[in-house]
Amino acid sequence: MPYALRDPDGRIVSLHRDPTALGDVELAADHPEVRAFLERGGPDADTSDFLRLDADFVRVIEDVIDTLITRNVINLTDLPAEAQAKLMQRKSFRERANRNALRLFSPEGPDEVV
Repeated sequence: MPYALRDPDGRIVSLHRDPTALGDVELAADHPEVRAFLERGGPDADTSDFLRLDADFVRVIEDVIDTLITRNVINLTDLPAEAQAKLMQRKSFRERANRNALRLFSPEGPDEVV
Protein backbone atom coordinates (compact mmCIF):
# COMPACT_ATOMS: atom_id res chain seq x y z
CA MET A 1 0.00 0.00 0.00
CA PRO A 2 1.49 3.34 -0.99
CA TYR A 3 1.89 6.33 1.28
CA ALA A 4 0.65 9.56 -0.24
CA LEU A 5 2.01 13.01 0.47
CA ARG A 6 -0.54 15.75 -0.15
CA ASP A 7 -0.22 19.46 -0.86
CA PRO A 8 -2.11 22.09 1.20
CA ASP A 9 -5.10 21.69 -1.14
CA GLY A 10 -5.28 17.96 -0.44
CA ARG A 11 -3.97 16.79 -3.83
CA ILE A 12 -1.46 13.95 -3.94
CA VAL A 13 1.99 15.25 -4.87
CA SER A 14 4.04 12.08 -4.33
CA LEU A 15 3.70 8.40 -3.51
CA HIS A 16 6.13 6.40 -1.36
CA ARG A 17 6.64 2.72 -0.52
CA ASP A 18 7.41 3.52 3.10
CA PRO A 19 6.05 6.20 5.42
CA THR A 20 8.06 9.40 5.65
CA ALA A 21 8.25 12.04 8.34
CA LEU A 22 6.26 14.44 6.15
CA GLY A 23 2.80 13.43 7.30
CA ASP A 24 1.86 11.13 4.44
CA VAL A 25 -1.12 8.79 4.67
CA GLU A 26 -1.47 5.16 3.65
CA LEU A 27 -3.90 4.52 0.79
CA ALA A 28 -4.94 1.36 -1.02
CA ALA A 29 -3.08 0.80 -4.28
CA ASP A 30 -6.41 0.87 -6.15
CA HIS A 31 -7.67 4.01 -4.37
CA PRO A 32 -9.18 6.38 -6.98
CA GLU A 33 -6.83 9.22 -6.02
CA VAL A 34 -3.78 6.96 -6.34
CA ARG A 35 -4.92 5.73 -9.76
CA ALA A 36 -5.63 9.29 -10.91
CA PHE A 37 -2.18 10.43 -9.73
CA LEU A 38 -0.48 7.60 -11.61
CA GLU A 39 -2.55 8.13 -14.77
CA ARG A 40 -1.70 11.80 -15.00
CA GLY A 41 1.99 11.05 -14.52
CA GLY A 42 2.41 12.61 -11.11
CA PRO A 43 3.81 16.07 -10.56
CA ASP A 44 5.96 15.77 -13.69
CA ALA A 45 3.02 15.36 -16.09
CA ASP A 46 4.23 18.46 -17.93
CA THR A 47 7.42 16.53 -18.73
CA SER A 48 5.54 14.07 -20.94
CA ASP A 49 3.88 16.99 -22.75
CA PHE A 50 7.31 18.55 -23.24
CA LEU A 51 8.71 15.28 -24.60
CA ARG A 52 5.83 15.04 -27.07
CA LEU A 53 6.49 18.62 -28.19
CA ASP A 54 10.19 17.80 -28.55
CA ALA A 55 9.37 14.84 -30.77
CA ASP A 56 7.12 17.04 -32.91
CA PHE A 57 9.82 19.69 -33.12
CA VAL A 58 12.42 17.12 -34.20
CA ARG A 59 10.13 16.31 -37.13
CA VAL A 60 10.00 20.01 -38.04
CA ILE A 61 13.81 20.24 -37.94
CA GLU A 62 14.04 17.16 -40.13
CA ASP A 63 11.66 18.73 -42.66
CA VAL A 64 13.67 22.00 -42.63
CA ILE A 65 16.88 20.08 -43.31
CA ASP A 66 15.19 18.20 -46.17
CA THR A 67 13.98 21.50 -47.65
CA LEU A 68 17.44 23.06 -47.42
CA ILE A 69 18.99 20.03 -49.12
CA THR A 70 16.31 19.92 -51.83
CA ARG A 71 16.87 23.62 -52.61
CA ASN A 72 20.64 23.11 -52.66
CA VAL A 73 21.18 25.52 -49.79
CA ILE A 74 23.20 22.86 -47.98
CA ASN A 75 24.48 19.40 -48.84
CA LEU A 76 23.93 16.39 -46.64
CA THR A 77 27.71 16.11 -46.44
CA ASP A 78 27.88 19.61 -44.91
CA LEU A 79 26.44 18.12 -41.72
CA PRO A 80 28.65 16.39 -39.15
CA ALA A 81 28.91 12.61 -39.63
CA GLU A 82 26.85 11.96 -36.47
CA ALA A 83 24.08 14.24 -37.70
CA GLN A 84 24.11 12.56 -41.12
CA ALA A 85 23.82 9.13 -39.51
CA LYS A 86 20.94 10.16 -37.24
CA LEU A 87 19.10 11.87 -40.06
CA MET A 88 19.44 8.82 -42.29
CA GLN A 89 18.27 6.53 -39.46
CA ARG A 90 15.14 8.66 -38.97
CA LYS A 91 14.44 8.79 -42.71
CA SER A 92 14.87 5.03 -43.01
CA PHE A 93 12.58 4.41 -40.05
CA ARG A 94 9.90 6.78 -41.40
CA GLU A 95 10.04 5.15 -44.83
CA ARG A 96 9.57 1.68 -43.29
CA ALA A 97 6.69 2.96 -41.16
CA ASN A 98 5.04 4.58 -44.19
CA ARG A 99 5.38 1.39 -46.24
CA ASN A 100 3.54 -0.51 -43.52
CA ALA A 101 0.86 2.15 -43.06
CA LEU A 102 -2.74 1.48 -44.07
CA ARG A 103 -3.52 3.27 -47.32
CA LEU A 104 -7.23 3.92 -47.71
CA PHE A 105 -6.98 6.01 -50.87
CA SER A 106 -4.70 5.72 -53.85
CA PRO A 107 -2.61 8.77 -54.71
CA GLU A 108 -3.83 8.43 -58.31
CA GLY A 109 -7.44 9.18 -57.40
CA PRO A 110 -10.56 7.71 -55.84
CA ASP A 111 -11.24 5.27 -58.72
CA GLU A 112 -7.87 3.54 -58.49
CA VAL A 113 -7.59 0.45 -56.32
CA VAL A 114 -4.45 0.03 -54.26
